[in-house]
Amino acid sequence: MSGSTLVAALEQSQRLGFLGARPIPEVIAHARGFVRALADHDDLHTVLDLGAGGGVPGLVIAHDRPDLHVTLLDRRAKRTDFLERVVRRLEWADRVTVVCADVADFRPDDRFDAVVARGFGPPSFTLSVAAGLVRPGHPIVISEPPEADRWDDGLIDRLGVRRLMDASVPRDARRDTEINSKSSGEHSDENPGGIDGLVAVFLAE
Repeated sequence: MSGSTLVAALEQSQRLGFLGARPIPEVIAHARGFVRALADHDDLHTVLDLGAGGGVPGLVIAHDRPDLHVTLLDRRAKRTDFLERVVRRLEWADRVTVVCADVADFRPDDRFDAVVARGFGPPSFTLSVAAGLVRPGHPIVISEPPEADRWDDGLIDRLGVRRLMDASVPRDARRDTEINSKSSGEHSDENPGGIDGLVAVFLAE
């Protein structure tokens, strides 16, 4: 699958208002922070993207990790309809599932091997929801704003998760594959490497 096809899908998502105004190469670079965090963990087969919205990071994870089955969850039908069209266009229907549901009503058959979230909601809510949907001993990866610590130690203890690291989004991520090189957008060097700068990684226990 050509990376330019994914870029075109993300550009369309941006035009529809499902992604912010950042250049698509930066959006992809930030999503690759999630990909790298997941690479540190073995025995991953299923990943849930909470509040998948415009397709980030879920679509980038699906592109970079075709060995994983990715579920894109969002409660807004306009966004999930768009994601379903993208998944069909990219011919990923065998390994990417789109679900339109509020997380409060989401009842998967089993827990996931990893849960990721970008801009899903307040930190305490996001981590609480993710902890209830991931398998014990498996990772939760959540985006962070730069130079910020949003995580309450008491909440972490109550949820039974362990904080592993805050991983900087790689500054050279835009060089990794054809996805970025074929984008029509220009990359800004003011904030090379990503949107937020960090992803927080937790391990369910």
